[in-house]
Amino acid sequence: MRLRALLDTEALGLRLLGGEDELDRSVRGVMTTDLRDPSRYLSGGELVLTGLAWRRDAADSEPFVRTLANAGVAGLAAGEAELGAVPDDLVEACLQHRLPLFAVDETVAFATITEHVVRQVSGERAGDLAAVVDRHRRLMTSGPAGGGPEVVLDLLTSDLDLHAWVLSPTGRQIAGAGEPLSPRVGAELAGRHLAATRTGRPGPHRAEVDGTAYSLFPIRNTGRGALPAPARDVRASVLSDWLLAVAADAGDWPEARLDLLQGVTQLIAVERDRRDAARAVRRRLAQEVLELVQTGAPPAEIAARLRVAAPVLLPGLGTAPHWQVVVARVEWSQEGADLPGGRAAQALLEEVLVDPTVTGPDSADRIAVAHTGEEAIALVPLTAVAAAPEGADAPGGTGVPEGTDTPERQETALHADALLEAVRAPLAAGLADDGRLTLGVSAAVHSAEGLRGALEEARHARRVAAARPGPVCAAGHHELASHVLLLPFVPDDVRRAFTARLLDPLRDYDRRHRAELIETLEAFLDCDGSWTRCAARLHLHVNTLRYRVGRIEQLTGRDLSRLEDKLDFFLALRMS
Repeated sequence: MRLRALLDTEALGLRLLGGEDELDRSVRGVMTTDLRDPSRYLSGGELVLTGLAWRRDAADSEPFVRTLANAGVAGLAAGEAELGAVPDDLVEACLQHRLPLFAVDETVAFATITEHVVRQVSGERAGDLAAVVDRHRRLMTSGPAGGGPEVVLDLLTSDLDLHAWVLSPTGRQIAGAGEPLSPRVGAELAGRHLAATRTGRPGPHRAEVDGTAYSLFPIRNTGRGALPAPARDVRASVLSDWLLAVAADAGDWPEARLDLLQGVTQLIAVERDRRDAARAVRRRLAQEVLELVQTGAPPAEIAARLRVAAPVLLPGLGTAPHWQVVVARVEWSQEGADLPGGRAAQALLEEVLVDPTVTGPDSADRIAVAHTGEEAIALVPLTAVAAAPEGADAPGGTGVPEGTDTPERQETALHADALLEAVRAPLAAGLADDGRLTLGVSAAVHSAEGLRGALEEARHARRVAAARPGPVCAAGHHELASHVLLLPFVPDDVRRAFTARLLDPLRDYDRRHRAELIETLEAFLDCDGSWTRCAARLHLHVNTLRYRVGRIEQLTGRDLSRLEDKLDFFLALRMS
């Protein structure tokens, strides 16, 4: 289609501000962005829609327009909802670079323009497939008649016999048509997609899982939820983008079908932007509570803010929940040290905390995540209420002091290892060799007074996780009352000297005589020094066990009947 045709469509509400001589340019696609430099998402021929959030002052207009002109876009349409009239400096920059400029009336949604352009372009290129794109307008409707991404995927199945799913960066199914993907396949596809994206190869990416070929199309997050990042550095956005997985090999598809699928991803991206906007209230609540906690506000003031947050996160609960705090941090190697880790960690934490048993993009409604500096902080309400034991004092009461962790409540609380169990593999693929994600989880608290301690507890736990090897690590509050907290912070040279002094004599003896002294020592400590239990575990006579323990004491000069020496051996084995 031509740019001129946009002006002939009254429903789009476009006014031409400059570039009348360029209206015969062909439009091959549409993209919505508020990035200051969206060049990495442009291939040429697009109509670019922008709300002008990238503009801080007049000096920003010319670099933005120059970037679009160099990328070969067809035209620019600027919304009037944010700043009112389109700024004169943007008009002048477009005239300078001969880029057609339209004003979008504040009553017209970008989704309306996107749907129209995609329908027209796909109709021209795909011929009889235009009917499919025409019916995609239901994606942009609100209320029960809409249906969101599922509508598009159903149409792909019914009209093109393509089975497709929208997946999160961790492989969680957000939408699908027909049979859902298994969590294992979803995680595998997400990992393949993230790994391919990190290499810089353009999509779609091909992946084969369990004998089925899939084509993976990136769904770029270029709207309000987009992460600001240096140009062409995929690391800041790869961990937050959705993907469209199609059960087919797109390698031999005609250009028309590829264009149609690209249009579908653009429509889903608009829906993604709308869903992200709905998280703004929860993010703001978390930010306000976090600021109160960190500035030492009175507990009564924090409690008042929590009372506001509780019905938003858990509508209909009726009682104040218990809370947990989760802290996350994304860090890159020195080369990527300037990447925005806080925003990336916020997007990841919102995904990691989603209930894995619930599908769909709205399953994160109970999660409030803020970011400050380089870390993201989640405020998670717990809904469990302890069952009343026999002899409970009052009817309807629990008979348990408020704030006590009962078995029922402990079962519903977040556990660090469980959070990452299903997402570790795909996230590690996206982090590759130069990124790390570390999480810390606090214990549950029942009042505003406990939130400050919970925040510090989660931060300490995250530091424990950061001391461990691997791209994705987590630690929980229970590890802060254990030797596990101390061992990661022992300097490497001290660690090596300590273990060598105690264990090297035993290792040397085992190499020469195959005496299994190290194995005997581990079993003896694990059995709490019980001769009979240890002998039974090792299938030895008690006298043989006594001989081996005596040899250990002789070689090391230690006495395994003394608690201090037992503790030294225990720590040496843990650090080795």
